[in-house]
Amino acid sequence: MKKNENVKIVKSISEILNVPAKSIAAVLTLFEEGSTVPFIARYRKEMTGSLDETVIQAVKEKYDFYEKLEKRKQYIKEVIEKKDLLTEEIALNIDKSETIAELEDIYLPYKSGRKTRAKAAKEKGLQGLADSIIYGKVRDTKEEALKYVNIEKGVVNAAEALKGASDIIAEKINETIDVRKQLREFYEKTSIFSSAVIKKKKDEALKFRDYFEYSEKSSRAAAHRILAVLRGKNSGFLTVKVEVDDETALKIIKRAAFNSSINYSRSSYSFLEDSVSDSYTRLLHPSLENEVVSVLRERADEASIDIFSENLKNLLLESPFGNKSVIAVDPGIRTGCKIACIDETGKLMEHSVIFPFDEKKKENGIDIIKSLNDKYNIEAVAVGNGTGGREVFDFFKSITDLDNIPCIMVNESGASIYSASENARKEFPDLDLTIRGAVSIGRRLQDPLSELIKIDPGSIGVGQYQHDVNQKKLASALDDVVVSCVNQVGADLNSCSIELLNYVSGLSSTLAKNIVEYRNKKGRFKNRKELLKVKGMGNKSFQQAAGFLRIKGSADPLDSSSVHPESYDVVDKIAHDTGISVEKLIGNSSAVSSIKIEKYVTDKTGLPTLKDIIKELEKPGRDPRKEFEFFSYTEGINSINDLETGIVLSGTVTNITAFGAFVDIGVHQDGLVHKSKIADAFVNDPADFLKVNQKVKVKVVDIDKERKRISLSIKDV
Repeated sequence: MKKNENVKIVKSISEILNVPAKSIAAVLTLFEEGSTVPFIARYRKEMTGSLDETVIQAVKEKYDFYEKLEKRKQYIKEVIEKKDLLTEEIALNIDKSETIAELEDIYLPYKSGRKTRAKAAKEKGLQGLADSIIYGKVRDTKEEALKYVNIEKGVVNAAEALKGASDIIAEKINETIDVRKQLREFYEKTSIFSSAVIKKKKDEALKFRDYFEYSEKSSRAAAHRILAVLRGKNSGFLTVKVEVDDETALKIIKRAAFNSSINYSRSSYSFLEDSVSDSYTRLLHPSLENEVVSVLRERADEASIDIFSENLKNLLLESPFGNKSVIAVDPGIRTGCKIACIDETGKLMEHSVIFPFDEKKKENGIDIIKSLNDKYNIEAVAVGNGTGGREVFDFFKSITDLDNIPCIMVNESGASIYSASENARKEFPDLDLTIRGAVSIGRRLQDPLSELIKIDPGSIGVGQYQHDVNQKKLASALDDVVVSCVNQVGADLNSCSIELLNYVSGLSSTLAKNIVEYRNKKGRFKNRKELLKVKGMGNKSFQQAAGFLRIKGSADPLDSSSVHPESYDVVDKIAHDTGISVEKLIGNSSAVSSIKIEKYVTDKTGLPTLKDIIKELEKPGRDPRKEFEFFSYTEGINSINDLETGIVLSGTVTNITAFGAFVDIGVHQDGLVHKSKIADAFVNDPADFLKVNQKVKVKVVDIDKERKRISLSIKDV
């Protein structure tokens, strides 16, 4: 069955996302046809009602969930049917289930292979005793139990029979759908999530001391606290509990489990109360406790992944310095600073080593730098912000011949990962790791996106508890972010790397490789149509990719724009009607502003597409990223020992978390701005106020040199 044909799923997604069902169906149809999220968002606005990437991605995720749910429903029906136990009522309840938890409640009694105390009791012939008590047919439970004594089956006395009957009743209560539903709602609303230190490991667990005696309402527990507690538990330092008011929980069970129309004897009622208590303590509470922890973990994962994704997006879309020649430096104190001179295309021209920390070799380093500058007409110096970075920065600033050349600190997080990667080894097989790292630092200044996509996003370090969250979901979410950013910016077809092409809409790793091989063999692509000559490039792949690939200097000026080839005829018609060639129309604001786009609406091309075309004609090939902003740290502050409370410093936001933001102030240790210190207004989510790589002024509030912790404030500056 095609995705858009499942009316029930389309309706459910429409209601959840508050998006017209027609748009949902259109998105699902496009996915069915092999379209990507960026392509749908950019070039199929008429079909979707101009849904953005976030909503389109959400449609995909919701559909995947419902599809998984439907498959699980079908499986459960088949299992129960094979046991000849599937009734219309059970089938209806299965069909009505909207969550996995509801579905599993229905399936619970029919799971095979479970070795339970109740099952053992049933094998001893004690089902009848349990039923008699449940349905109020027993006046004296002990007297009734004597009828079920059977030495051969292991029921040696009345007490043994009653114990088995209680196990059967306890399991029946645990499997009662209404009991689990009501109790689940009670846990969701009132449960307390708590942790305690394992006493014999207290000295080893000091980093978790904030959670030695921690408790919080589950519904309000913050993601970072949930993940910290669960990390402590997994490390063997903390115990974790989910607690509710037991008395209220027992009342809920009794109301749902007892038949109010039955007049139970005192003996039976007392026995049933004990069975309820056993069911709650032994079965229901452990099950629901696990559910709550699982839900909390999932919620924390989702929140943390959202934070990581947003941080990564801001990092990838950092302003590029541009295609300019750069001297890049990987700082090193003992082994020297590795220097890489790269041209405007990112090509390594020359490399060397200097020793600015060695007074005897310092002058020689200055001579090397001056020589490189004279030889390659350097336009900037990029210094990695690792250990020694500030000192190296000051060294370059002191070289008089470089007075007019900007010296820029570059976040080198993940550069060492790239330098040891297979791709780096292939490009620079004969170079030392640190030289490769220097090249990466320089390229990162020129174009952060093109360089950062070569690194596993999880190695960049802009998340919270990234190793504790669901790694599969994290990898998928971060991959979606990279795809979105790459296609938002676009790629120069004649210069971009295989790594960048891998993320372009519609291109597989094989196609990306084939494109580069074609380029190396045939030379520059002359136009977009030439892409169809690449091995494996079919019409569908071309359709999905072409609009995101740019060709500068093409005979057709639209090839360097985001106008899709399928709309070239529209632009040709507009140009013809205005009496100006396409080439002269592009960038001609007065001519473009006079175009009446309504005139060009057709069944194929609607207003959303026409508006995008007009924007592109006004500013063709525009980079959506902001202009590069020069930044320098506060002079004289190079280490934590230089800090004093109350001083105001320049810094760069390096990470956003749920509890605050980390800021690099140039002392090799990021400071923390707690969310209470971000703004005078109430700050619930720091991401609403700050972004990764944002330049800020901060005041030093507290310095803990022993623990290397720096507390900062933005609102008090």
